[in-house]
Amino acid sequence: MNPAKRRAIFERFRAANPNPTTELLYDTPFELLVAVVLSAQATDKSVNLATRKLFPATPQKLVKLGVAGIEDTIKSIGLFRTKARNVFGLATMIIEKHCGAVPQNREALEALPGVGRKTANVVLNTAFGQPTMAVDTHIFRVANRTGLAPGKDVLAVEEKLVKFTPPEFLQNAHHWLILHGRYVCLARKPDCPRCLIRDLCEFRPKTK
Repeated sequence: MNPAKRRAIFERFRAANPNPTTELLYDTPFELLVAVVLSAQATDKSVNLATRKLFPATPQKLVKLGVAGIEDTIKSIGLFRTKARNVFGLATMIIEKHCGAVPQNREALEALPGVGRKTANVVLNTAFGQPTMAVDTHIFRVANRTGLAPGKDVLAVEEKLVKFTPPEFLQNAHHWLILHGRYVCLARKPDCPRCLIRDLCEFRPKTK
């Protein structure tokens, strides 16, 4: 895909949704971190229902609540036992190693229980305004299907998106792509007639 077409795609996304953000509900960087950890293999809607009971939250509150207390609060989410242990562990580590504040660098974030590269990227981008690209299944699909940034794995797609996305769009790019994949460029059957980048997309077997 050439740079002009790539720019045109993001210009359309920006025109349609100038200020995109995550659909997870949160008020602080710590709450965002917890919500993203809970969202693994779960929908944002189900996470938001659970965090209504868990938030407002601080590391100190969750450590005091304990693993059993966290489990009881988030048991409506899949893998809740593992996630409760991870949330308790990351809250403990943030208190002990980071003075109760969510770290603002990838290495420190990825050292926390339950935090991988994608989660770290979401937090760095959404909470701290860093131009990272959190590649989930939606972005991986959209990047490959459209020709925007094809790659064999999520890291390859991430690296291409970071390299080739025009700088002025990089802050919001992953939100636009996630929403596009979630609501338009669907996995089983893309809704091409409703797609605002249909004429720019390089996917040949478009739906009618």
